[in-house]
Order: sequence, then structure tokens, then C-alpha cells
Amino acid sequence: MADLGRLNQLPVLYSTPQGIYLGGGDHGEILLPNRYVPRGTQIDDVLEVFIYRDSEDRLVATTERPLVMVGESAPLRVVSVNRNVGAFLDWGLPKDLLLPFRQQAEQVFVGDTVIAHVMVDAKTDRIIATTKINKHLNKAQPIGFKPGQQVALVILGETPLGYNAIVEGTHQGLLYHSNVGATLEVGQKLKGFVTAIRPGGKLDLSLDARGYQRVAPLTDQILQALQAKGGQLSFDDDSSPEAIRQNFDCSKKAFKQALGALFRQRRIRFTNPGIAAVDIRESTGQEWRPEE
Repeated sequence: MADLGRLNQLPVLYSTPQGIYLGGGDHGEILLPNRYVPRGTQIDDVLEVFIYRDSEDRLVATTERPLVMVGESAPLRVVSVNRNVGAFLDWGLPKDLLLPFRQQAEQVFVGDTVIAHVMVDAKTDRIIATTKINKHLNKAQPIGFKPGQQVALVILGETPLGYNAIVEGTHQGLLYHSNVGATLEVGQKLKGFVTAIRPGGKLDLSLDARGYQRVAPLTDQILQALQAKGGQLSFDDDSSPEAIRQNFDCSKKAFKQALGALFRQRRIRFTNPGIAAVDIRESTGQEWRPEE
């Protein structure tokens, strides 16, 4: 049976001038319009398609992928408002996604970007959005997550401890202020790492990998930046967290650890302000080897 609002693997049944029809199980035959039919498609082929409803409420398939699917949450832009039904969001498909008035945590306006959760309305069997996020996030103990795993994050809002974030579109996690080092915006998308899994389905998060997994790639990045800038950079221990995050995509704590590692290896020197590259072979007359 085809799953509304998600990706499906469906068989090709037959072709018509409008497109090809796919087997949708209990949903019957579902049209894949010609503009989405992959070249060379044959009867009995199995295609991966997204199933939703067109402007006339008929089930239709597409090989395009929306920005978010049923059961997921993501930042979406408000493109129009109808005073009779609600707002419409751009989710990457020709037909915009309805955000009914009753599902708005607060009033939205054209041009706003809102954190929306996508679901199937039980009464109408239509795909709709809601900005009442918390009650729709998965609160079961996370399965498939592990400490150190890189994950996609969307910032929900700030708390006294840090920033709440949606993890991989389904679960909630917390980025502690000590692991951020810069101001984040609601709706901001970024990569992070799971640091701990807590009872109740919540995750502790960080914007940086831990230990050498974090420092080693960052030292390489700093050396590459030095090379690109002729051996000198204006960044050092005193640079602002915001500038470090913007230029190196890491926290100030991680940046300082990487600078310390490079300094101990005698790869850089501090120029106050900034840093400069050091050629170890010139300064020692020996082939340089990294510290054990």
C-alpha cells in the first residue's frame, strides 16, 4: 500500500498520454505525470516516488523530493495566507503545503520562516503542517542514534541551558551554551554531534566532534587557511566566537584546542594578533615529525 506523504517503491502498471500509472495497493492506481517519468521506464519497473494530493485532492506521484515529509519537522517559508483556511508553505513541490489556522501556535505572515511539522490530518486524509511542534516530536527512546554520531539539526529556540534543536527531523535535543560559543537563530540548519542519550527520548548535542576526532581535521583546516593567505591569519585565541564559527565552522573552545595542538607541534607561532605558519625544516634543519 502506498504511504501518503512519504517515499514509496511502486510498480509501473501501464502508460497513458498523461503519464504512467503506478500500483498503489489499497489506494488503487496512482498517476505519475509525464514530466516526472524517468527516461527508459518500462512496464513492471519499480520507481521510488513521493505520494501526495494534487489541487483536486487526487493522489499523485512525483519523483521530486519535498523539503520535509510526513513525520518530520523543518523550517519552511510562508508564501501566502488565505483568510478562510490558513497559510501556505513552500515545501519544494508545485502544490504548497497548508498550515491551517487551528494548527498555528501563533499567527504567521507572508515571508515568515516557521518551524513546521508535517502530518496527515486524520479527518481529511490530507497532508498538512502544524507549528505546534512539541507534541509531535518523537518522545520514545531514540533508536539508531549513538554518541559521536553526526546529525542534522534545526534550532527550535533558546533556553537558560542552551538551544533546543530538532534532530534529524524527528527527535528533540539540547545544545548547551558551553558547546555553542555563538548566537544561533530559530530555524537555523546546521550539523552537530550526539554527545549523550538521555531517558525520555532527549539527546545531548554539540556542534563539534569530540577529542582528536574534532581537533585533527580542524588543524588541517587552519593550515590550509594559512597556506591560502600567504602564511598569516588574523585569527587567534582572542578572536570572537562568532568570527570563528563563521570562518571555521567550530566553537571557540575547539579552535583554541586546535591552535594549541599546532603550537606544540611547532607548526604555528602567535603574532599577537593572529598566527603565522612556521616551517619546521627551516627552523631546525631536520625533517619534522608530529609529536607522538
